[in-house]
Amino acid sequence: MADTTYLSEEDERQILDSIQKWIEKKVAPVAMKLEHDNEWPADLVNDMTELGLFGALIHPDYGGLGLSATTYSKIVTMISEEWMSLSGIFNSHLMMSIVVQKFGTDKQKEYWLPKFASGELRGALGLTEPDAGTDLQGIRTAARRQGDKYIVNGTKTWISNAIEGHCVALLVKTDPEASPRYKGMSILITPKINPETREPLKGIKNGRKLEKLGYKGIDSGEFIFEDYECDADLCLVGGEEGQGFFMATGGLEIGRINVAARSVGIARRALRESVQYSQIRKTMGKPICEHQAIQLKLGEMAAKTRASELLVQDAAAAYDRGERVDMEAGMAKYFASETAVEVATEAMRIHGGYGYSKEYVVERLYRDAPLMCIGEGTNEMQRMIIAKQLVKRNPA
Repeated sequence: MADTTYLSEEDERQILDSIQKWIEKKVAPVAMKLEHDNEWPADLVNDMTELGLFGALIHPDYGGLGLSATTYSKIVTMISEEWMSLSGIFNSHLMMSIVVQKFGTDKQKEYWLPKFASGELRGALGLTEPDAGTDLQGIRTAARRQGDKYIVNGTKTWISNAIEGHCVALLVKTDPEASPRYKGMSILITPKINPETREPLKGIKNGRKLEKLGYKGIDSGEFIFEDYECDADLCLVGGEEGQGFFMATGGLEIGRINVAARSVGIARRALRESVQYSQIRKTMGKPICEHQAIQLKLGEMAAKTRASELLVQDAAAAYDRGERVDMEAGMAKYFASETAVEVATEAMRIHGGYGYSKEYVVERLYRDAPLMCIGEGTNEMQRMIIAKQLVKRNPA
């Protein structure tokens, strides 16, 4: 069964048009206030549930839309042009969902995916720990098999949807003595609430909500596990220990395409704001868009933004073909995120003092952009991945 539904151009256009209308009607009027208040956007999350975004990449057999990565990335970019935080809420959830869809047993797919697709259960991919980020093999959270259950102990941090979400695809050590270390890692689906009764479960609690420079609205927090119990048959993704590292990196592929698409959205909006402002603002008796210094900035901003769009399209198309895309996703994520930072910074400088004001959207773009260089694997790591794959695919 293929996981992707390929839409006709007309069907895709209808979906994109409906989301654009929602952005204009519901998101644009409230994004600035919610951002500055650092408020979780409950009403917009309900809207996204009704739009089916929490099931965007989940196969229709399980109640999802089954969209291609190509269509999905366009949606992410559109939403990120208005308020990037919203795209993180459903993307983190979909990374968890993709792990189950790609690697779960039939029983796990049938149990979890309909709940994920409907938004009844929302969650995230739980990888990062206080002492382990990019180096996933350094995690310490451990799961010990005891009969038909796993007992989990450890702490995860910087988890999106940690506070408002309901569950997490948790990367754990099931064999701390394994060598190499990645062979001792597994993924468990660990709900905070009983999926049937919605009663809180014992052994799992939230730590603090983490304060951030940007990326407001979405909650980033900690999970603390203390003798947490979960059903082995239902929660051990794939039913076999030792496969968690590869599952996690598989989930990160779509995550990196998402981050690249978000970066394009930030860059597009920053460029658009700059082009418009440069025609209104005058110095030396003429609009600043007529000054060569500003023209040089706009020209470079436009070229790099377009190049980023094409890299995202390339990575998404390769993903849709079922190919290994760590190099393509890494290229898109690296270039687009660096472009987002550069274009947002130039936009702020073009706006001058107004670019530093919270009354202008450029200030938010300037704060949001740096996260794109860090999230889903640092750009330093992306360059290493690109180089290694380049050599592997082109042997001497």
